[in-house]
Amino acid sequence: MRIVLLSGGSGKRLWPLSNDTRSKQFLKVLEGPQGQSESMVQRVWRQLQQTGLSEQATIATSKPQVEILQSQLGEEVDLVVEPERRDTFPAIALAAVYLYSVQGVSLNETVAVLPVDPYVEESFFYKVMDLEQILAESKVDLALIGVKPTYPSEKYGYIVTEPSETREKEHMQYAKVTRFQEKPREAEAAEMIKQSALWNCGVFAFKLNYLINLLIELELPIQYEEMLKQYGRLEKISFDYQVVEKASQIVVTPYDGYWKDLGTWNTLTDEMSTNIVGKGVVTESSVNTHLVNELNIPVCVLGVSNVIVATSPDGILVSEKEASPQIKELLKDSTERPMYEERRWGCYKVLDYTRNAQGEEVLTKRIIIGAGKNLSYQYHLKRNEVWTVVSGQGELILDGDIRQINQGDTISIPSGGKHSVKAVTELEIIEVQMGSELIEEDIVRIEMEWADIIQNCVNWGKTR
Repeated sequence: MRIVLLSGGSGKRLWPLSNDTRSKQFLKVLEGPQGQSESMVQRVWRQLQQTGLSEQATIATSKPQVEILQSQLGEEVDLVVEPERRDTFPAIALAAVYLYSVQGVSLNETVAVLPVDPYVEESFFYKVMDLEQILAESKVDLALIGVKPTYPSEKYGYIVTEPSETREKEHMQYAKVTRFQEKPREAEAAEMIKQSALWNCGVFAFKLNYLINLLIELELPIQYEEMLKQYGRLEKISFDYQVVEKASQIVVTPYDGYWKDLGTWNTLTDEMSTNIVGKGVVTESSVNTHLVNELNIPVCVLGVSNVIVATSPDGILVSEKEASPQIKELLKDSTERPMYEERRWGCYKVLDYTRNAQGEEVLTKRIIIGAGKNLSYQYHLKRNEVWTVVSGQGELILDGDIRQINQGDTISIPSGGKHSVKAVTELEIIEVQMGSELIEEDIVRIEMEWADIIQNCVNWGKTR
């Protein structure tokens, strides 16, 4: 069995902590087994490791999320990267073609697809393993997992089955799917639950052969490199609409354990072990109120109940918890750049942005590079940079020259200057950018790995 985890979306319902690069699954607001802060994706990956599935797992994601995935899960994690965001069907098709033509996975292999961020117990992943045998026993196109509802929710989609079709073999129960119902009204949901309907948690499995044959029918590539080239012509459509709702033979197996979608502030805060993250105070008179503060200033919440207060460099949210999902609609047209990002080497936070008297843009960042990590060897076309080392030690390369840098050092990097830095100890740098257009895309990367960067500089030095 192979596992494909879908990691996408901007997660604007959890603004201001989530943005286009740091979606909800990357927020470190949950508590791990040793009391450490962990994100949803780190929690799921830990559970996959504990159930022996991580070695068989591939994450399908978009370019903006590559570095934060590597930062949180390690650089060895197997990634399939969309050339551009389209929807779940193109993403799953790309992952299937990767498994088939790059990994050499057998066409008879079972592929299970699931979101990267379900909040579940470890037993859920053993249920995922059952899908392989259920597919073999039922001989259907798709096998799904449905969660047994605990109340008639209007927030979830439902999988409706025929109870008379339920079968059980070797303690594995499954039933034929008759239809899907997207977010019904409460009364309708209650009636469907009486008829054994299940919540649709977005988990399904198929034989690799099934999807590869479908791509051939749609005249789409089944070789990975060709699929990457043609990716932009794939229709932006969900896997549910393109495949699931058109499949004639589908079964579902029920999961009767804890499952929750932590996609909004009111659901996420239910699972937080503390009501204060970061600097601040929440008084006892503030019942069921949570503060998540990523700013380096204290926030006090006094006598306000059932509220979420969240602060980050991207903005400040003060909301009644039940109203907090409305934030997605309010921000749907927002084009603001992310002010905080995690990268494979560490993270950065935007401290200030302005325009000087000469009409140049000026951007100030606080950059933290983890010990042993390095920036790529790179240069910029539209900006100059000035670095001030606040703490730590590192090795700086500037136009082929290598030197040590320490606390208090200042480095000027002109436009076009090839540069990189490796942190010997954790390195904190204040970076001031000045130029005509300050965008993250103004970067030309020459090398990524430190050994390759050093070799590049040696070779460059020989030609001078």
